[in-house]
Amino acid sequence: MKRFAYCKVVLATSLVWVFLDMFLLLYFSECNKCEEKKERGLPAGDGADTVQRPHEGPGEMGKPVVLPKEDQEKMKEMFKINQFNLMASEMIALNRSLPDVRLEGCKTKVYLDNLPTTSVVIVFHNEAWTTLLRTVHSVINRSPRHLLQEIILVDDASERDFLKRPLESYVKKLKVPVHVIRMEQRSGLIRARLKGAAASKGQVITFLDAHCECTVGWLEPLLARIRHDRRTVVCPIIDVISDDTFEYMAGSDMTYGGFNWKLNFRWYPVPQREMDRRRGDRTLPVRTPTMAGGLFSIDRDYFQEIGTYDAGMDIWGGENLEISFRIWQCGGTLEIVTCSHVGHVFRKATPYTFPGGTGQIINKNNRRLAEVWMDEFKNFFYIISPGVTKVDYGDIATRIGLRHKLQCKPFSWYLENVYPDSQIPRHYYSLGEIRNVETNQCLDNMARKENEKVGIFNCHGMGGNQVFSYTASKEIRTDDLCLDVSKLNGPVIMLKCHHLRGNQLWEYDQVISSPVHALCKFYFSNQLELQALVNPIMKQNMQNSLNFFCRTAEHSWNFVPFYNTLKVALARTLA
Repeated sequence: MKRFAYCKVVLATSLVWVFLDMFLLLYFSECNKCEEKKERGLPAGDGADTVQRPHEGPGEMGKPVVLPKEDQEKMKEMFKINQFNLMASEMIALNRSLPDVRLEGCKTKVYLDNLPTTSVVIVFHNEAWTTLLRTVHSVINRSPRHLLQEIILVDDASERDFLKRPLESYVKKLKVPVHVIRMEQRSGLIRARLKGAAASKGQVITFLDAHCECTVGWLEPLLARIRHDRRTVVCPIIDVISDDTFEYMAGSDMTYGGFNWKLNFRWYPVPQREMDRRRGDRTLPVRTPTMAGGLFSIDRDYFQEIGTYDAGMDIWGGENLEISFRIWQCGGTLEIVTCSHVGHVFRKATPYTFPGGTGQIINKNNRRLAEVWMDEFKNFFYIISPGVTKVDYGDIATRIGLRHKLQCKPFSWYLENVYPDSQIPRHYYSLGEIRNVETNQCLDNMARKENEKVGIFNCHGMGGNQVFSYTASKEIRTDDLCLDVSKLNGPVIMLKCHHLRGNQLWEYDQVISSPVHALCKFYFSNQLELQALVNPIMKQNMQNSLNFFCRTAEHSWNFVPFYNTLKVALARTLA
């Protein structure tokens, strides 16, 4: 009996320990899941703290998230919500680790302690929870606390419930003041940013998009440039966060902002003159003609002095070029600070609708900036986008008054001193069609891309793809492409204008009324000395493109200017 009782005690004790072990295992397993949920940023639970230690998991150190095949269909459906891989984003921690992508020389730079403070303004509309909060956490975790005055989230009339009270509850528990401001109705990026700027208290306003990630050391170099000169407006290098995998990819410090004839922002290689100005030191800021517009810092008082944004513009589009022209023409400086890196999710399409349609809004905004800032050079825009002249662009008297008040320089000064390699040539002979007088056909870029053949089509007199400029550098240019011929009997193709003449040099022969390529002069110099009848004949082939031949003129190709008030006929100009 004693032995039986002893066995019962041992068995009971063992069962107690087994149950206790199971309880502890389940408890801590659930706790870990809760912590993981908080770190991954799902809008559940109350926790707003994030773990500051490096950790493993999807997307850490900026690595791509690759989903299994069985999740592809669900991923594609979720992708439509925000036009990025929402499923991948929800797998990544809000405070994920990122690589230090700075140049080595940037990592050893030391900045003054008394830099100005900044308010970070982030506008969002129906943004995903994870991308919005990952932006906020990256600002908090990678900014010196004494420099970060506050974060202002401006809600442009979002409709998703989790962006209302749940968002306000979440940000209240963060260690930096985060204020949520609501627009009463959909107002667009421009007016929402103005509202955020008006509420800011920092000495500097830093504008970010709602799907960004700041890297280590991003803030100090921006603020240091503004402390050096309060009229300097600064942008970080914008790194790429893949919309498919959320891989973090370092942007180039060898590109800067420009624009084409359609007033579309474009990235172009940093020219040699800017490399020479910096004496080859890539850690020094790059002076950029324009900014992309989504991410930049500006002294708060200076922002007011130069007229903030044009409040007459709607929603989004064109505001980046408008403020870029205004900064330069009115005495400021615009820079890309190569020691500052901020990642941005670049989407292939926008998930948002625009009241009145995207094209109508952008045309109105671009028309306003062209009328106020571009002087006679606005005709490059109007001639290639003739429909924009029919758009009602509102009253611009206040903005013109601002230009006079600030004693801003003309756009020709901007092209001469800030952007001499602009796609809009500072000096040109003619702007219009190149028309075959016998066949009434015109050169036409056919909306083709770089390294494709130029075409010909019936002249329609409506500008657009049939607009060419004959520049003072003797290029035949269509937007940012130049007609190029590299060999006899070869095609006339469109290549990026390199400003080195060579294969892109075209002389205009007044006797035969036609452009003569330098290649003809090279091969037929003796004949040219006797008679100026050697002519590149542009023959149409089955692909509706041109081939190039040097021979006696068979047809005349005349430059037909659209704006006689700007330039007289080319033959007279060159006489």
